[in-house]
Amino acid sequence: MSSAMHLSADAKASLPQHVAVIMDGNGRWAKQRGLPRIEGHRQGAESARAIIRAAGELGIKYLTLYAFSAENWNRPKDEVDALMKYLIHYLKTETSELNKNNVRLEVIGQIWRLPDNVQDHLKKSIATLSRNNGLTLVMALSYGSRIEIVDAVRAIAEKVRRGELETADITGQVISQHLWTRNIPDPDLLIRTSGEMRVSNFLLWQISYAELVITPTFWPDFRKPQFIAALEEYARRHRRFGGV
Repeated sequence: MSSAMHLSADAKASLPQHVAVIMDGNGRWAKQRGLPRIEGHRQGAESARAIIRAAGELGIKYLTLYAFSAENWNRPKDEVDALMKYLIHYLKTETSELNKNNVRLEVIGQIWRLPDNVQDHLKKSIATLSRNNGLTLVMALSYGSRIEIVDAVRAIAEKVRRGELETADITGQVISQHLWTRNIPDPDLLIRTSGEMRVSNFLLWQISYAELVITPTFWPDFRKPQFIAALEEYARRHRRFGGV
């Protein structure tokens, strides 16, 4: 049995290439402690920092974090504003650390909906980290999977209308190539914190064959030992991809 902080040999041998995480439970974590919701988001940012570092150290190639959904725009304005400030603060303070750790950054979602100053900081960080070839950190911001699929269908339909594509040539691969994740392999493992049993409009096309690990731990309490435990659980699975 491995210690809480170290992967077993079996888990090292079957490490997922791409881990996606639905970071859930910040608000409930704060409520349990009589703290404002935004304090849960602040602690959640510490968890993100810990998991990004752990993923890089372990040799995982892609880590996608569901940081802000398209539906999250419906939250109270002060909470949304605070989240955007935290995002800018994170990019300002962490980009040099990410660079030192050879992390590349990609962003998926309706980026145009983010405030201009957030977009500017994202562009700067992406450019700074663009030559790195270790972990690729994918931040899903203003992201919704159904919107992503609708956008892909529209783009494909436009190509058919212009005569650039025959309807008979539309395959699953063609659809994948028109998604925001076109340069990113599909997730092998999807982790959801806080015990909720749903995928919340996250990577619906891409997680078709991903293994799901649901943990009752709220995101602010999810750190390297919990991440190791999820990877150990993944290593015990037998992935059949519809076969036997």
